[in-house]
This record gives sequence, C-alpha cells and structure tokens, in this order.
Amino acid sequence: MFKKIYIEISNICNVQCSFCPVVEKDKKLMDPAEFEAILEQAAPLAEIICLHLMGEPLAHPKFLQLLEICEKYNTQIELTTNGILIKKYKEHLINANCIRQVNFSLQAFKDNFPNRDIEPYLLPIFEFVKLAHELRPALYTNFRLWNQESKDADNEDIFAKIESCFNIEINRNIELGIIKSKKIWNRLYLHFDSRFEWPSFLLPHQGTQGRCHGTVNHIGIHADGSVVPCCLDKNAVIKLGNAKEQPLEEILNSDRFIKMRDGFLKGVLVEDFCQHCTFINRFNKAAKKAVNFEIETVV
Repeated sequence: MFKKIYIEISNICNVQCSFCPVVEKDKKLMDPAEFEAILEQAAPLAEIICLHLMGEPLAHPKFLQLLEICEKYNTQIELTTNGILIKKYKEHLINANCIRQVNFSLQAFKDNFPNRDIEPYLLPIFEFVKLAHELRPALYTNFRLWNQESKDADNEDIFAKIESCFNIEINRNIELGIIKSKKIWNRLYLHFDSRFEWPSFLLPHQGTQGRCHGTVNHIGIHADGSVVPCCLDKNAVIKLGNAKEQPLEEILNSDRFIKMRDGFLKGVLVEDFCQHCTFINRFNKAAKKAVNFEIETVV
C-alpha cells in the first residue's frame, strides 16, 4: 500500500508562483465521472489521497461534486491549497469527514502580490483554522513556508500575524535541518521547506545512484489520466500508463514500474529523467544525517 496517491483534479491555478513552473501540458479539469472511476481504484491502494499535483484544487468548478465522491468512498483526503478561495469552501471542508488535513501554501501570496497587505489574505485562513478546531478538532491544518533563510522578511510578517491571532509565541530558533514541521496550536503546524529545482533534462546529470519515494510510497495521476512515479513529474515525462484507459493495478504491475521501484529500493536510478533530478540528492543527504545521528547517539 502507498502512503499517498496524488490525483490531480485540475492542472489550472488561480495564481502563478515563481516556485511552481508553468505546466507545459494542455489545461485540463478532471470530470467527476472520471475522478470517481480513478478514485475507486486508487482509494484501496493508499492511506491518503491528495487532490493535486499541479493546479489549485479549490479552483475546480465542480469541486463540491468531487468532495461528495470522496465522502462516498470514505477516503482520507489531504488538500493542499494557496488558500485564496478558502472562504468560499470553509464550511464544506470542515463538514466533510473525508478531509483529514488541509495544507495552506502561505508562500503563494507574497510571491504573487509582493506589495499588497497580507492580512486580508491571512484572516479567512485563520478563521478556517479556528472554526475547524471548534467543530472538528481532529482536523489537521498546516501552514507551509520557505525556510527562514529563503524569505526571512516575509516569514516574519506571517509569524507576527499568527502570533497575534492565536495568542502564541513562535520559536524563531527552530532547527530546520532536523525539524521541518512544528506544532504551534492544537492541530495547527508550521511546515518549513527549502526551494528546489523541478526535474528537467536541462539540469546536469546527477549520476545513476540514488533513492526516491516515488513508486515506493507514492505515485501521481495527472488530470488527463497519465500515471507518473513521482509528484514532481509535472509534465508526465515518465508516463507509466493512463488510468482513464487501463486499470491502475495493471499499470502498477508493468515491467517499467517494477524496475523503477526495485531500482529505488536498491539505490539505483533506472530512468534517465530521474538521473537529472536534483531533489534526489535530498534523500541521500537525509540518509547520511540519519546514519551520523545514529553513530553519535551510540557513541
């Protein structure tokens, strides 16, 4: 079973962030009937279904129909959104038992509107978090930000607003090399990450050795049905099959999928595209840190 399966219900977004490159594929919305056919197959194979790869899920014009389908299959949903439309869907998300976690990419606002006051954007998000705590205390919410060194001034502005609204104090000395996620209020977390390069053949060759979570604990399904091994394959360069045209199980039992997965488990990058992915270096560094930490602890 996978930890997550990413089902891209739309590759269309209502903003254009600098850290989220333009999708080179045709604009596409997944029809509710198509979504249900795919979800019915994917739900038993994953602990969590994520409703994005690229695109803004809440911008899908039939989002509420898709939410009803998720409820029908009793699916655990993780929603990642820029939060611009949260006011419109606030009650629907809180009342949907299928919604397990909502991630807000707070980096998006300043990236698109650097000169605008951020407070009108943040307040509806904060209201959602407070209402969720009141009505559904088990719901996780997550504020995503870049690491301090990336956008320190922007983070500080957001920190101040969070502290004021939730009457808390955020520790600015979080060791981000070790702790990426920090609980700050009930089930509200801050999640930090550093900017990364999207995989591309234009990047230097990284070698043939490395590991990845793709095919091992997650896969992605694009809005056009293309099945990909990894959530960073935004243009379906490694197209393993199409979930609209063939059973998902058949795709996951294909020779290409199995070779990729076995390769990652053995530390071998089978696909040429993966050999041009710098994100894989993160897993190598994480493995070394884990080993060093274990050695230091034992000593």
